Amino acid sequence: MKTPGSIASSSAASVIPSVSRRALLSAALSAPFIASASTSQAAAKPWALKFGLASYSMRKQTLDQVIEFCKAQRITQITLKEMHLPLASTPAQLAEARAKLEAAGITLAGVGVIYMKTEEEVARAFAYAKAAGAPLIVAAPNPELIDVVEKAVKEHDLPLAIHNHGPEDKHYQAPKDILPIIKKRDRRLGICMDVGHTVRAGSDPVRAIAECGARLFDLHLKDLKDKADRDSRTEIGAGIIDQVAILKALAKRRFSGHCAVEYEVNPTDPTGGIRESLAYLRGIAAAIGA
Repeated sequence: MKTPGSIASSSAASVIPSVSRRALLSAALSAPFIASASTSQAAAKPWALKFGLASYSMRKQTLDQVIEFCKAQRITQITLKEMHLPLASTPAQLAEARAKLEAAGITLAGVGVIYMKTEEEVARAFAYAKAAGAPLIVAAPNPELIDVVEKAVKEHDLPLAIHNHGPEDKHYQAPKDILPIIKKRDRRLGICMDVGHTVRAGSDPVRAIAECGARLFDLHLKDLKDKADRDSRTEIGAGIIDQVAILKALAKRRFSGHCAVEYEVNPTDPTGGIRESLAYLRGIAAAIGA
């Protein structure tokens, strides 16, 4: 049975007063950190957090432009949104896109977010993801379709992670709204936690990591200057979300899923913000040994 990742708990708070990036990195270096795996296990099985990109960050650019940017920034994991891998693509077009990624040394970590409001949309999404060779669907299915989604997960042996969208989402504001729906279902049904939306919904991402357990398959990482304002999105490390605590919580259980930067600011020219966000996350990971 396939599941994209596993995670652990942390008691650290997820939202802190705004402080400098230097201070946060200093905290990462000085705060005690104990990984869950033994030294011998770590030596036997190399591991690192998988930082990558949610291609929605570059929604105004072409797939070729996204690939060239990823190559330049050493991004080797990507989740493709429909504007870069259209749902209406033919099998040949999907194979061509996959070949481009592979030639560039980029792993397709998943597709989505895909909205599912009818049974036909569920069937289409699974057929599309399977033909594209995607190992995961990131989706927002209507709750009444969960039986249909679970059946498709089993039939295709293809995991699906439900994405939360904050206070505006009438179904899935935070991971805690998804867990009751999937906890007794197939283990290939999981969660893609959007960190920014989770904070805006009044939830603690670090606590959500603990509560989700092995059901957390994927993350969309981002930052906010004001936890109550969706338009306050900013470069990761320039806001109030405690990225250090989040990465430590993931590292304690050697989370193996995709940690995707989703930078939604300045869609016409997002590359500077993506670079800055990645550099900050990689700095934290290096500091805590993840």
